[in-house]
Amino acid sequence: MSGGDSTRGAAARDDEALLARVRAAPVLAGPLPEFDPGAAPDAPGPLFAQWLDRALTEAVPEPQLMTLSTAGADGAPSARVLMLRGIDTADCGYDFATDSRSPKGRDLAANPRAALTWYWPAHGRQIRMAGPVTVLGEDASRRDFLGRGETSRAAAFAGLTSAPLAGREEYDRALRAARELVAAEPERVPATHTLYRLRTWQAEFWQGDPARFHLRLRYERTGDGWIRDLLWP
Repeated sequence: MSGGDSTRGAAARDDEALLARVRAAPVLAGPLPEFDPGAAPDAPGPLFAQWLDRALTEAVPEPQLMTLSTAGADGAPSARVLMLRGIDTADCGYDFATDSRSPKGRDLAANPRAALTWYWPAHGRQIRMAGPVTVLGEDASRRDFLGRGETSRAAAFAGLTSAPLAGREEYDRALRAARELVAAEPERVPATHTLYRLRTWQAEFWQGDPARFHLRLRYERTGDGWIRDLLWP
């Protein structure tokens, strides 16, 4: 056996061993909350608020984090985890922020639609939202930025999101300069800091079940109201 074949064979065995550990890892171990789709609100906004409130009350780790999925003009998908920055329960709108020059900002400029996903393993719950995305404007973006802690604001001035970085030393120098800037000008906001809102057109609430009879409740916006139905797991 050649050296290359031997290396590939060892890698394949390692992959199999790792996959065996993945399959043996506990999932939906419970206890999980009860969910009655028949008693769910007529619109997804209030149900999201109920689930998020329970997650916060029961100290589910970091329920404010969500996965944002976008696609650029070429249709290539991209996903990343970021923080929920605002909620409009009545209209089922959810806010997030980024630098408009970042990859996700460029995606949204070319294709202003996106999807949001929350997953809370402790509750066995997943929420998916999809819809058009709009820019909320300079005043809203400014309030969002100035409402952040000093370290978060300094990081925003330290460099362009996703641009190549030569090394940790370069970042440390930029962060020191950014901290000095924020201390000297605490009201300064990057011109490209942008607050976006996803207005949900379709929502799905997934409640996991250890017996694998998962519950899936889907909402779809229709005019000024919503239709809802259950989906097979």
